[in-house]
Amino acid sequence: MDLFGDLPAPTNTGAEVKNEAPQQEEDRGEKRKWDGGLENKQVDEKNKAEKKVCKGLVKLKGFVAARRGEREEMQDAHVLLPDLSVSVQTLPEHVLAYFAVFDGHGGARASQFAAENLHETLISKFPKGEVENLDKLVKKCLLDSFRQTDEDFLKKASSQKPAWKDGSTATCLLAVDDVLYVANLGDSRAVLCRMERMDSGEENCVTLALSKEHNPTIYEERMRIQRAGGTVRDGRVLGVLEVSRSIGDGQYKRCGVISTPDVRRCQLSPKDRFVILACDGLFKVFSADEAVKFVHKILQDGSVEGKEGCYEAACQRLASEAVRRGCADNVTVILISITF
Repeated sequence: MDLFGDLPAPTNTGAEVKNEAPQQEEDRGEKRKWDGGLENKQVDEKNKAEKKVCKGLVKLKGFVAARRGEREEMQDAHVLLPDLSVSVQTLPEHVLAYFAVFDGHGGARASQFAAENLHETLISKFPKGEVENLDKLVKKCLLDSFRQTDEDFLKKASSQKPAWKDGSTATCLLAVDDVLYVANLGDSRAVLCRMERMDSGEENCVTLALSKEHNPTIYEERMRIQRAGGTVRDGRVLGVLEVSRSIGDGQYKRCGVISTPDVRRCQLSPKDRFVILACDGLFKVFSADEAVKFVHKILQDGSVEGKEGCYEAACQRLASEAVRRGCADNVTVILISITF
């Protein structure tokens, strides 16, 4: 599973972003002798100061809209935690935020359990203090947290009489300084709006996928299910389950349904405007690009006063439009503004 090979780097971004990783290595090697004399030392100290200014420069704020649609029960769940630094006091230099959407099926218990417990597990496993290879450690932390949450729910579900058969997708966004880590399983999605300058000189919003869909019709997913002894009929596991990875769904775990998420990393830049996290209820009636352009147009038209008011209005209108277009499923949309 390729962690970081699928997202393009920001184009024409400032040198402070490109040079951040080498600078971190320089910080860890403080005992190294200076080779360039006083001038190099002054430049290095200036870079350190600029680096400290850059930390925490990105501000993320989440807005949510939820619609039950034509379903009898709201089985989606969501979490908005724009500031985790209070909970992770051992990492004072890292600005952490966490947003997540969970699309339940067969009931709301798996999605609610994941909403209540996944971030708590993530915080407890998060690397403490100054560490090397932070990307690798964050990936491991996310993988372990998903596995632990799934195991804990399945243990609780199997102890019930009768046993719970609920399951849930999950799409989670973890922000560490100006880097986004997105972990997802199932068919909920995360997409980023990035502004790119065209040859004409005008700026155009570009949609970048931050997640990967998991359903049994995908070749790799189908092969894993079949190797485990399961079958795929009518695009579903055993002709029933629409996703090939999930939290819960204990009766399908023996058929190759797993709780291992795909994890992607995205370096933010001043060109980035917002992220949409949403369950498949939105994407049944919107393409990712349509959803991004729908939100961008509302943010641009200026009909709502105040930046937060614009984002709130865009989020609510997007969810309502999904229902208007005929989506009968639950619809949950999280719109995350990005400010430098």
